[in-house]
Amino acid sequence: MQDNTSIPWFLPPVGAKRALRVFAFPFAGGSAATFRDWQAGLDPGISLHAVQLPGRGARFAEPPMVSLPVLVNAVCDAIQQGGSQPFAFFGHSLGALVAFEVSRRLQARGLPLPVRLFVSGCQAPRYRSPPEGLSRLSDDRLIAELRHYDGTPQEVLAHRELMDLLLPMIRADFGLVDDYRYSEAPPLPMPLTVLAGRQDRIDRPEQVSGWAEESSQDCQVAWFDGGHFFLIPERAAVLARINRDLAPAVCAVG
Repeated sequence: MQDNTSIPWFLPPVGAKRALRVFAFPFAGGSAATFRDWQAGLDPGISLHAVQLPGRGARFAEPPMVSLPVLVNAVCDAIQQGGSQPFAFFGHSLGALVAFEVSRRLQARGLPLPVRLFVSGCQAPRYRSPPEGLSRLSDDRLIAELRHYDGTPQEVLAHRELMDLLLPMIRADFGLVDDYRYSEAPPLPMPLTVLAGRQDRIDRPEQVSGWAEESSQDCQVAWFDGGHFFLIPERAAVLARINRDLAPAVCAVG
């Protein structure tokens, strides 16, 4: 039997340690592999640590998380055990919600906080649209919905045996989104960068601008061409934005 306790939560880059860590949280159905090629586009002072969630990649044998509070606590514990090196968070879609709630939990515990929080492809928590209920769809309907999101390769969606293996993890991830309920908490004492796609689903302006209410510091919005998964075709522009907004922190800790 595989010893899952030895599998890390974060996959750091190969090579020398850099001054500032960026923990990158994947979207629903995504994995640490989502960020496989990002390190080469980041400032040499930044070290990308892709978050490896249960139920995928090297942790495929583990059951996926079905409780956001349990997931958030586990990530907080892993970060606390990882040393005192400064860090930032980047999350896309579900990953942005997780990164946001992990930041809040670290604040509640009185632990070191990210120097900056990047939330990508995610509506402001207090202004979210009603849940779509994707986690409760049949397998066929869920696969059909995934085709519209452009986040899963078409060849993977067409491989039914592979999808049968992946659907429990994907369904659990969407369950975290469907079950999410915003609760009031003190604003985060860190700057935020909101990354949004011009063709993504945005029902009301405050679903983007409302992120500013979650921080007592500066909140900037960066727009990119594309829909919900703009970070895939616009990867170079997204990484350039991360480099720009983290440049002061890299200099401060370098």
